[in-house]
Amino acid sequence: MHATTQSRPGNQIVVSDADHDRLSGLARAFLERAPEMAEDLLAEMDRARIAAESAMPADVVRMGSTVTLHDDEGSVQCVTLVYPAEADIAEKRISVLTPLGTALIGARTGRTVSWRSRDSRVLSATIHAVEQTSSRRAP
Repeated sequence: MHATTQSRPGNQIVVSDADHDRLSGLARAFLERAPEMAEDLLAEMDRARIAAESAMPADVVRMGSTVTLHDDEGSVQCVTLVYPAEADIAEKRISVLTPLGTALIGARTGRTVSWRSRDSRVLSATIHAVEQTSSRRAP
């Protein structure tokens, strides 16, 4: 794996069956265009515990979730996890195919996630809150 999400093997992630199917397909579709990102997402899907949509805990980051993050310097940011076509950094909608997006999927409130920035720095932040949206769209 290329992103720092490889440091999470002991941290179980939970993904809904619907998100697992969609995200696995998305990652496979991006293998030629963005192999590193696609491989990282596939690795996360391989290690995820899959749950029925109705059994997903409310504090787990899913597609469409708005996540409040606290970083090591005390900064707070809110981002919404989306599919690549819906990403818009100005609107704080981040793609699941970015290192941060891949690090967030399936993680729970209270978990610290790490990822590698474009300039190869390892960044981390703790998930302070997860808000689920009522309308979740597929790619």
